[in-house]
Amino acid sequence: MQKKTATRASRQDGDATRQALLDVAGQVFAERGFADATSKDICARAGTNIAAVNYHFGSRGALYEAVLVEAHHHLLKLEDMQEIAARDLAPHDKLRMILRGIVLRATGPDAHWGARVVIRELMAPTEHAPALVHKAIAPKATVMLGLVCEIIGLPPTTPGLQRALFFLMSPCLALLVAPREMRSKLFPALGDDAEGLVDDMMTYASAGLDAIAAKYSASPRPRGG
Repeated sequence: MQKKTATRASRQDGDATRQALLDVAGQVFAERGFADATSKDICARAGTNIAAVNYHFGSRGALYEAVLVEAHHHLLKLEDMQEIAARDLAPHDKLRMILRGIVLRATGPDAHWGARVVIRELMAPTEHAPALVHKAIAPKATVMLGLVCEIIGLPPTTPGLQRALFFLMSPCLALLVAPREMRSKLFPALGDDAEGLVDDMMTYASAGLDAIAAKYSASPRPRGG
């Protein structure tokens, strides 16, 4: 019994150390970027041994990839999206709930390191960008593609549908990339009323999705007709 208890405690300590490293590394990478952030600095700020990065993650690069996934998870959780997509709701209502979650995080008062890490990677991609795409973005894009399919009523291979999804998510990316000060000075309405912003995004998105549906659902005209 004592051995099992000791093993469980050791595992919990290890998990806590790993999470502490992840959080501190996220802050350091957000401040300095991947190239200028060292394992030594991260471990010093986390209060851990210099070997902790390799022990828990294998390398500084693997730690950075874990940070990228964690950062994107903070902005948009796959589990939340899947739960919303499975609900017995109209597709437009599901879409609004997902967009609302993104908007609230992008315009909220708490400045989490996740947004800065993701923005850094998107603006100046490193060799670890594929990890962000495959491990974080792609699974969520699959959920969104299925939701847009529900709304438009076209197969996911339709070029217009794929473009529509890109156009749909672009405003969310713009909210994350645009500095808060710039938004407040040039477009104060982007931050004053989050619910109103979501409503207007849905109005804009719905009109665009309806237009795409009409365009690609139309039967081709017969030649010479």
